[in-house]
Amino acid sequence: MRFMVIVKASADSEAGVLPGREMLEKMHRFNEEMVKAGVMLAGEGLQASSKGARIRFGEKRTVIDGPFTETKELIAGFWLIEVRSKDEAIEWISRAPFEEGEEVEIRQVFEASDFPEFSPEGAAREQEIRDELQRKANAARP
Repeated sequence: MRFMVIVKASADSEAGVLPGREMLEKMHRFNEEMVKAGVMLAGEGLQASSKGARIRFGEKRTVIDGPFTETKELIAGFWLIEVRSKDEAIEWISRAPFEEGEEVEIRQVFEASDFPEFSPEGAAREQEIRDELQRKANAARP
């Protein structure tokens, strides 16, 4: 099962305040542990919403430049992990080196098999896309 772990934004992350060296080292060690265990598929921090945009879809597309005001609704980073269950995802992420009061959200990622109306051909095409993405990710690693 794959899970997206969503790291919520804070006033500091929205202000562009970067974590200190100690926190970066702790997070690096945690990420290394997940990679060595074969759990972590991807993970990144995100720039402040002031450097982003939203697109509102309708008859016409409307682009809204950041920053966005509702910090509690924003994302500062993410992990994509693969584990056997939600309980295992919770177990792993509970060990992340966050400060008191910080919050993350864990959400299961849909798989092609979750859509019974998805044809076997459609599922195979989706898997081909995932496989290609994985090949590119592996080729980009040092």
